[in-house]
Amino acid sequence: MSLTIQQQQKLEKSGYRFIGNNGHAAAKICHWTKQSILDKGICYKEKFYGIESHRCLQMSPSVDFCQQECEFCWRDLSYTKSRWKGDYDDPKTIINDAITAQNNLLCGFFGNDKANKKKLIESKSPNNAAISLAGEPTIYPKIDELIYEFKKRNFTTFLVSNGQCVDKLKNLENDPYQLYLSLDAPSKKLYETICKPQIKDGWNNLNESLELLSSFKSRTCIRTTCVMGKNMEKPENYGKLIEKANPDFVEIKAYMHVGYSRNRLTLNNMPSFDKIIEFAKKIGEQCGREIINKSEISRVVLLS
Repeated sequence: MSLTIQQQQKLEKSGYRFIGNNGHAAAKICHWTKQSILDKGICYKEKFYGIESHRCLQMSPSVDFCQQECEFCWRDLSYTKSRWKGDYDDPKTIINDAITAQNNLLCGFFGNDKANKKKLIESKSPNNAAISLAGEPTIYPKIDELIYEFKKRNFTTFLVSNGQCVDKLKNLENDPYQLYLSLDAPSKKLYETICKPQIKDGWNNLNESLELLSSFKSRTCIRTTCVMGKNMEKPENYGKLIEKANPDFVEIKAYMHVGYSRNRLTLNNMPSFDKIIEFAKKIGEQCGREIINKSEISRVVLLS
């Protein structure tokens, strides 16, 4: 089993449900899925890209595997491993169990008079997979097959990667609906300070993945998590890196002071929405892009 029973129980208390038989995959109901069912708001991904929040399946095939220990990460990094160890479940099992777990977690809303009944019924058949719950999904040995299996079931897929598994990205036969690359530093020095790579050549791997991005037939997006006093500098460097990758979209998003990141950072590291807009404009000026959408509640700006 990938995690100890105690580690799994700790994560289950925070809403995770482990799926499959080997303890490396999990699903969790997103805050915005619940809010959408109650007609109290939607995820910025619905606002930006049209994904229905109430039909989004938030999951990960590799909960405890990541090559980075980013300061701003909300996860408990004490159990993170940088390389795959142990057996793994097949994509069909993971997806079947993830949908079952999601339905079980949402069943209580059927007794809630405030729930939108139409959305609730639709939520039983999710049609978008946010492969981003925790860990680095491309470490999962069958990530290509997982994307293919989701496609067979008419899911759109949002795959979020740190760009460290260059060969995996290079050899993907099944492009996700939208591929995200995290770009959280404008230089090697800052990258190593804030992202804390646990393997050699982290910065080189990221840059190689950025160069690969334009070869994908799917939609592509670069996401930058902005941390006040840490990585909100050198917009000209961000601009050059974005130009090299030439993504369809760029998301400039505020670090949120939640989870285990509170042990590493303070509230002062969480930028205001105005600061995000200001920084996004500076980056946009450097790579010929402008703000086309924004979400104040999520403190995120979309450049294109």
